[in-house]
Amino acid sequence: MLKVHRVFQREGVTVEDVACRHAPARGRTIEPTRGYGLVFVRRGCFVRRSAGGESLLDSTVAYCTRPGEEQRFDHPHTGGDDCTIISLDPALTSSLWGGDETLPSDALPTPPAIDLQHRLLLAAGRRGATPHELVEQAINVVAQALEEADPYRVAAGRPATERARRALANDAREALAADPHRSLPQLAQTLAVSPHHLSRVFRSVTGRTISRHRMRLRARAALERLAGGEHDLARLAADVGCADQSHLCRVMRAETGRVPSALRHAMA
Repeated sequence: MLKVHRVFQREGVTVEDVACRHAPARGRTIEPTRGYGLVFVRRGCFVRRSAGGESLLDSTVAYCTRPGEEQRFDHPHTGGDDCTIISLDPALTSSLWGGDETLPSDALPTPPAIDLQHRLLLAAGRRGATPHELVEQAINVVAQALEEADPYRVAAGRPATERARRALANDAREALAADPHRSLPQLAQTLAVSPHHLSRVFRSVTGRTISRHRMRLRARAALERLAGGEHDLARLAADVGCADQSHLCRVMRAETGRVPSALRHAMA
């Protein structure tokens, strides 16, 4: 029995929580892969056979998938297994893997930091984190895992000097000031860098993630409207890019320590 729960899908990124409860058996069915992506094993153990060979997969490794690749799974133990699948569209895959869509065929080791990151991604999806935040987290998890195979390929095109990194971060801030709704992949495409490198450079220069910077821009736009006496919080939430009024309240509390109604009263 296979149960797949889609955590989110946005901007060429899909994250799924997969629970497999097959009884111990040798796989007889050939299963085609659906696209590019990484599969992180959270629990259990199974054997995967594909054109790339045979791999024993447990919670210390991840593996890559490619469109149309045939695979077969053997399940040696009872209890099944649980996995996190992060799927990427071809353009995003290429941008993360040095311009090439041919992801590694060997299993990738997942050190504790990476193992924690993909679990935190699932937790963020379950608690309703913003799509922009989830996309940025997912891209960084995939890039960190791919770096275990070839850090030089993942680093291809990364700005080499401090001046270039600062210029890139400033360009990203300028673009977000004009349109805070731009996603990380859209920003990266505009600035001609990979999403992972843009995220990493932005954080190293500014001390915050792109999604956090976007939240600050939304909070400041909302503050300006509240100072002007805005009373329709549902309309304000939609205008500044929040999912709903509750999301706006969470953003304002996180940024200022107060809810919108209290802020409006204080600035009246």
